[in-house]
Amino acid sequence: MFEALTRLFSKAEEAIDSNDPQLAVAALLVHLAAVDGQMTEAERQVIKNALMAQYGLDEPSVGRLIKEAALRDAEAVDLYRFTSSLASLELAERLEIIRMMWTVVFADQSNHEMEDNMVWRVAELIGVSSRDRTILRRQIGKAEEA
Repeated sequence: MFEALTRLFSKAEEAIDSNDPQLAVAALLVHLAAVDGQMTEAERQVIKNALMAQYGLDEPSVGRLIKEAALRDAEAVDLYRFTSSLASLELAERLEIIRMMWTVVFADQSNHEMEDNMVWRVAELIGVSSRDRTILRRQIGKAEEA
């Protein structure tokens, strides 16, 4: 019985493959969309479009990625298991992750404080400055208003 429990907990705690930033980003976006208590259809569509555009995925591939990301997110106990694999990416890629996050935040024309807080925490964990995070927030927020 102890062995079965050990396997269960070790499986839940296994880190995302550091060679798969797509899954880590998808999991962060899925978590972000639901952090305010509800995921809207607009947020789902923004996640799908962002992942397709960023990684050149087709519809079936992005569907599988989002499904796996949701499973990983449900198992996660914190954001570090996702962000640890992203901190070593080039700055341009990390900025793009934060840009995608803001796009999800503003997909429903509102910015819930929990969403804002999550973007701030992820930016800190992956090494995106407060200045860059704020600039991206303003850019995406203004684009969504237009």
